[in-house]
Amino acid sequence: MQDILINWAPQETRVAVVENGAVQELHVERTLERGLVGNIYAGRVARVLPGMQSAFIDIGLERAAFLHVADVHVNGSTPRADHLAGDKPPTPIERLVFEGQTLTVQVIKDPIGTKGARLSTQISIAGRMLVFLPQDDHIGISQKIGSPELREQLRARMVALVGKPDEGGGGGFILRTNAEEATDEDLADDIAYLRKTWTAIRERSFKSPAGTLLHQDLSLTERVLRDLAHDDTQAIRIDSKLQYDALRSFGEQFMPTSVSKLELYKGERPIFDLFNIDEEITRALARRVDLKSGGYLIIDQTEALTTIDVNTGGYVGARNFDDTIFKTNLEAAGAIARQLRLRNLGGIIIVDFIDMAREEHQAAVLAEFRKQLARDRTKITVSGFTQLGLVEMTRKRTRESLAHMLCEPCPTCEGKGQVKTPRSVCYDILREILREARQFSPKEFRVIASASVVEMLLDEESPHLAGLSEFIGKPISLRAEPMPSPEQYDIVLL
Repeated sequence: MQDILINWAPQETRVAVVENGAVQELHVERTLERGLVGNIYAGRVARVLPGMQSAFIDIGLERAAFLHVADVHVNGSTPRADHLAGDKPPTPIERLVFEGQTLTVQVIKDPIGTKGARLSTQISIAGRMLVFLPQDDHIGISQKIGSPELREQLRARMVALVGKPDEGGGGGFILRTNAEEATDEDLADDIAYLRKTWTAIRERSFKSPAGTLLHQDLSLTERVLRDLAHDDTQAIRIDSKLQYDALRSFGEQFMPTSVSKLELYKGERPIFDLFNIDEEITRALARRVDLKSGGYLIIDQTEALTTIDVNTGGYVGARNFDDTIFKTNLEAAGAIARQLRLRNLGGIIIVDFIDMAREEHQAAVLAEFRKQLARDRTKITVSGFTQLGLVEMTRKRTRESLAHMLCEPCPTCEGKGQVKTPRSVCYDILREILREARQFSPKEFRVIASASVVEMLLDEESPHLAGLSEFIGKPISLRAEPMPSPEQYDIVLL
């Protein structure tokens, strides 16, 4: 069973998805840093880059957004789809858009790091049970609705409900998983709501200058009802009476099946204390994740990819070494899948399981890993073990990871994760004094450095300091001061 906890404050909303007492997902939305995915803008083409087959679009943000030719939608298709369907080469972007052109665009990926938002000209608007594609005309069914007979029944019902373009219909729809048991009345209500929303967006687009926000996606609390709640959800607890009333009103209009699960939390303890959520957030920002067996994971996140290393640690409980490795890897498979959701890690992910000698052990670990990943709502692709014994996978990245949202690079190490040793800094100082002595001739050189560096220069490195002073013929004095970084120092010419 699943519980959803919503901790609301004017500046920040936090949502935790808890299953069987363990936190599986964390979502954070800050009022001043709200995500852009799903937002629709009136954009202006600022620059076309034929060499990259892309364009920069001004949508009123600090950085220009990015539109690739594969995301340009023309007459019900994209250049990439046309190319894959036939022999003709894809239409180049310089023939599809031009500088100064106004486009209605939708954000499909938030700005991440130094990259601007990624856009598409194919608009999609999500409803309670349907996704509306106003520029298309086909009916799609979620892949998670598995029965072929049911899929055909749903498609036939939707064709009848959507109607023909000349009868006021038109537009394409994708049925979401929760439309599986929907009545015709439910589907018709969703169709009407989505078409009304699109009509309002189009009217605003005709009147608004470039850079205008035409439509904003739902807030995090509203998306809880639309995306996170399902049949297994036992309760949705929220600790704000104001937001509870607003969410209840929203749910009664669009998600009536989820409203009965809403509960106003009135306890004296903060709602996140119920399941030690704040402690879980702290652990989710750590590099090391301990496993119950005594093994552990090391998770390193970089700009390009994330690496996850599995170690046996203190686990020696199995009958032999092969079984120890196998059981550690099995436990790690579940832990890694959970950490990916918890930390919202995306992009390329490399998992280094402990090397296994037996192929059946490799197959069992990979099967368990895929089984655990199947619970993830985000699109994932997993390759088998490579020749080096690594598992390569990708997880779709649409927003910043938890670490990137809550943290920033350390000002001391500047994100390197390490600083020079005091001895290395001592040698940097000695080289710098020699360099300065060749250009200037002061009465004295004074070194201002951290206490650990000065202590080493006075102790273990004192012979080298004395030798340098004799060589350049100038006295060298030392002064210890608190420095912002142990690597920093100053050499003053007196």
